[in-house]
This record gives sequence, structure tokens and C-alpha cells, in this order.
Amino acid sequence: MTNISRSNYDPEVEESEYDRLERRWTEQLSELRVTQAGTQIMMGFLLTLSFQPSFETISLFERNLYLSLVITATLATVLAIAPVSFHRILFGHPGAKARVVSITQVLLRLTLILVALVLSGTVALIFNMVLGTTAGIIGGICAVVTITTIWIALPMTVLRKLR
Repeated sequence: MTNISRSNYDPEVEESEYDRLERRWTEQLSELRVTQAGTQIMMGFLLTLSFQPSFETISLFERNLYLSLVITATLATVLAIAPVSFHRILFGHPGAKARVVSITQVLLRLTLILVALVLSGTVALIFNMVLGTTAGIIGGICAVVTITTIWIALPMTVLRKLR
């Protein structure tokens, strides 16, 4: 390493294309582990709700919201696991690593959007069931704002400072 300070060092500057792809894939795998666990836990939680005795007394709105959350959580889980399938099928083919890394980037972003929707919707559903419609709406909106702030606004602020 030359006279570049450690805090400003970008590993991609001196990496080969292959090393860059390997590092990015390794970083994506770490992100996938967290995302996959999160989506599966959310899915499990949602599935247990329908087996509760009080589930039969929920309103049509709550039932529709619940089913929408189950569908969204299922899709999030499918997207979070999809990169593993892509990697497994394309493994060893020339040029596959670059495709897998770029597809995984898209799938991770879509998964995070769906996870945000499931988290916000679940908060809205629970607040609606426990405290009523107004609380459900407020709870859902607060969840959206919190997630957007922490997952998007904060990293974008840091990104602007890095530039």
C-alpha cells in the first residue's frame, strides 16, 4: 500500500476483476445470511398467527392484510434464497460469477424492500388488532419512517459525505 491512509483505502483499486467478484460475492453471502434468517423468522411468526384461537374473530381488513403479509413474506424469502440457487446452477461456468454477483445485488435490494413492507405491515396489523385502526395506521407509518430513515436516509447521508 502506498501513502493512502487506511480510512481512505479502497480495496477495489488494486484488485483483479476476479478478486473483486470473489470479495463482492463473499460480502453478499454475509448479507444473505442475515436477510435469509430474518425473512424466515418473519414468515414463521406470520404463519403462527393463523393458528391462534382469536384469529377467527379478526375483521375482513385484518384478514386481507394478514394474507398480503404472508404473500409478501413468502416472496421475500424466495428472493433471499434465490442467489443460492443461481450460484448452484451457474457454478463453474465461465463468466457466471459476474452474473451471479450482479443478479444477487438486484435480488438483495428487492428483498430489503419486501422485508420493509412486511415489517411495516406486521406492525400495522398488530397495532390495528390490539388498539384499533388509527393506531394501526400510525404504527405502520412510524415503522415505514423508521425503516426508511435507518436503511436508506442514513446510508445515503454517509455516501454523500464519502463523495
